[in-house]
Amino acid sequence: MAGLGALARKIFGSANDRKVKTFRAQVEAINALEPEFVELTDDQLRAKTQEFREQLAKGASLDDILVPAFATVREAARRALGQRHYDVQLIGGLVLNSGEISEMRTGEGKTLVATAPVYLNALTGKGVHVVTVNDYLASRDSDWMGQVYRFLGLTAGCITHGLSDEQRREAYAADVTYGTNNEFGFDYLRDNMKHERGAMVQREHHFAIVDEVDSILVDEARTPLIISGPLEDRSDFYNTIDTFVPHLTEEDYELDEKQRSASFTEAGNEKLERLLSEAGLLKGASLYDVENVSVVHHLQQALKAHKLFQRDKDYIVRNDEVVIIDEFTGRMMPGRRFSEGLHQALEAREKVSIQPENQTLASITFQNYFRMYDKLAGMTGTASTEADEFADIYGLEVVEIPTNLPVSRIDEDDEVYRTVEEKFNAIVTLIDECKERGQPILVGTTSIEKSEYLAGLLQAHGYSLLDTTDPKTFIAAQQADGGKGKVFTVLNARYHEQEALIISQAGLPGAVTIATNMAGRGTDIQLGGNTDMRIEIELGDMPEGEERTAKEAAIRADIEALKQKALTAGGLCVVGTERHESRRIDNQLRGRSGRQGDPGLSKFFLSLQDDLMRIFGSERMDSMLRKLGLEEGEAIVHPWINKALEKAQQKVEARNFDIRKNLLKFDDVMNDQRKVVFEQRVDLMDAAHIQETVGDMRHDVVEDMVSRHIPERAYPEQWDTDGLKQEVRTVLNLDLPVKEWAEEEGIADEEVKDRLRKAADQVMAQKVARYTPDVMRQVEKAILLQTLDNLWREHLANLDHLRSVVGFRGYAQRDPLQEYKTEAFTLFEAMLAQLRQITTAQLMRVELVQEQAPQNPELPEMQGHHMNPTTGEDEMAQARDPNNPETWGRVGRNDACPCGSGKKYKHCHGALT
Repeated sequence: MAGLGALARKIFGSANDRKVKTFRAQVEAINALEPEFVELTDDQLRAKTQEFREQLAKGASLDDILVPAFATVREAARRALGQRHYDVQLIGGLVLNSGEISEMRTGEGKTLVATAPVYLNALTGKGVHVVTVNDYLASRDSDWMGQVYRFLGLTAGCITHGLSDEQRREAYAADVTYGTNNEFGFDYLRDNMKHERGAMVQREHHFAIVDEVDSILVDEARTPLIISGPLEDRSDFYNTIDTFVPHLTEEDYELDEKQRSASFTEAGNEKLERLLSEAGLLKGASLYDVENVSVVHHLQQALKAHKLFQRDKDYIVRNDEVVIIDEFTGRMMPGRRFSEGLHQALEAREKVSIQPENQTLASITFQNYFRMYDKLAGMTGTASTEADEFADIYGLEVVEIPTNLPVSRIDEDDEVYRTVEEKFNAIVTLIDECKERGQPILVGTTSIEKSEYLAGLLQAHGYSLLDTTDPKTFIAAQQADGGKGKVFTVLNARYHEQEALIISQAGLPGAVTIATNMAGRGTDIQLGGNTDMRIEIELGDMPEGEERTAKEAAIRADIEALKQKALTAGGLCVVGTERHESRRIDNQLRGRSGRQGDPGLSKFFLSLQDDLMRIFGSERMDSMLRKLGLEEGEAIVHPWINKALEKAQQKVEARNFDIRKNLLKFDDVMNDQRKVVFEQRVDLMDAAHIQETVGDMRHDVVEDMVSRHIPERAYPEQWDTDGLKQEVRTVLNLDLPVKEWAEEEGIADEEVKDRLRKAADQVMAQKVARYTPDVMRQVEKAILLQTLDNLWREHLANLDHLRSVVGFRGYAQRDPLQEYKTEAFTLFEAMLAQLRQITTAQLMRVELVQEQAPQNPELPEMQGHHMNPTTGEDEMAQARDPNNPETWGRVGRNDACPCGSGKKYKHCHGALT
């Protein structure tokens, strides 16, 4: 069958070839306009923008103006940047414009590719977002490509960390906005916590192009962006929950030490129901009623704290606090806390001060954020292995774009050693060989720990680690001794600017760079070094003139000579220290070599102790290799091993896709509710007044109240008049003769409802007369929005807790997802009922001082979180040294300043930036 498929592809071409072919005609039409556009003056070329906008205003579609618009951008890029789009780059742009993923090899100029579709779609005036993986790339690309947009009369903005709301609003108002996935997502969440439409910074979600789309929409899809704030002190609650655990015996619970999970048995449930009931913490009859979701969650956390965590092994108690111990390094991790109430449970167990837990104020996954755009496109060097996922979840097709020049990189078969030590020794030997012949080498590792291990080995072999803090010294050291000096650099994703510097010099003859796989994406490794970076570092602020021109020419000549030297040595050699779970990550690493037709080499070194090999039964292979007499330091090399590994990787990829798909199904439940709540908030902010809305709420509350205390078709003597009178006093703040009404002849529940409605409406009418309609309209809006926000936060916590326990329903042959949907809907309905009741109660009681409407409340203190899916670390929660602002990372404008002054960041160190 495989042979038939190959034969058919030979005759008809693959589906991808046919897709690329469909764009060729448009490229030819763009090329045909080139002679005409080259003759235009700068002003005539710029005038094209207004011409296109007028055509769109008269009803033309983007497709109608596509060919001349792309021709305009090509000519503008040639004049503004000195770069002319290749035909394959135009094809990449056409793919992006059609809302698909453009897979282009490293070095094919993806940054320039995006300019044509960005320009075309920005002509609508609705704004285009270009999404990058870090602040450095966002700033670099907006400055660099912004020259093209500004040349054509468009505006370009950039969203990076630390901007004020005013600066963000200005950047989003631009025709083209560059920024990171985190910043776009957080701005969306923060916008939906604002109390005025004018305070929101984002516009509509029209069109987004996501750079490194596989990293953002696949690798980071598992973990949501979360904005959290401190919760009120609940020490008593944790201490009470903690007292229940000692009452439990081994028959009352089940532990899974491997997964670190705990659950209660039937006997345990019964015992806890009795204990909770006595403590007054049980709502309803059963522990698993939806109202008790939060209590059950914290009981499980307390059980884990007592039975699965050991003092002085998993944590220590020091200075009245519980400090986590890193299980891998054995180091203390001050400032880090276990999430979801587990840290508080440990604090209760150890009888130390309980720190308030952080409450999720808002959260969203990248999957759901980017699915909001009317049109979405992406670019990357490696997407085809995840094509099914992109099609299934995002409706995006992956199109492989041909390279401008044929790829001449050699991909060698893997070398498999028995132990990790043998494998790394072989890598060090290869590094020595590359050094000797002046071949640049990039060694990719799967984690920071592995890169540090290899760095230690190299140092033991007489190599020195280069300091990258001073760029000039760093470049000089790299080139010393003709590149044969025993020096190397380590690259990881912590410092993006240094990352760009290291990558810019990684193509020098004899350069040795150790990198984590994900580091350095977005910046090309150019043989001989990066010209622009060298000029910027070495000439800096030197004014324009003959001297500068001469020095620039000397740098270009030097780089050309170095490039020839690197080419003669075989181009960039890329080494993988182990296979990743995903073929795509391996392909990313390979793709760093062989840029624009350059020669190159890639090779993976594996050991039977690697994670992937262990998972797929390396013990049998180990015993077999011993029998075959494989000596220490010898490797086994065969294409069959590559094929077997690829099959193993495909299995892991399929499993990871299933996990992400399942997570998305759960997240979609919350996302549907989030959409409803966020849309309602915007409608409320836009409304001139919400008198009718709060009036309907008041009437619904009366309806519910009467229905609870007056059963359908019951006689007046069966009415719960005492309960109704009490609730009317509590909720409506009215003292009415409900008992006397029940004694009236022929009275019915409808009459009672009518009287209550009239009495409540009358009180509100008096308030409007006293405080003026304008002031009361503001009061109504402020109270409703604040109440909605508070209840939504509680609801998010309930959904989180529900999600953590709903999996156990599977043991009872019930579908956890279906159970989650049902109970999440029940919780949502309960939240809306509470919203009606609390808003009504507050409005019935509100009294204004000096007849002034309340000011919009300041947003609560906020912290951003996004877990790195490969390390499990919170990217935004690095340990901070109060005396060293460089360690502070991202600080929210309203967060306490890390310097310890007690002021908000925006009023302290944040005011300086």
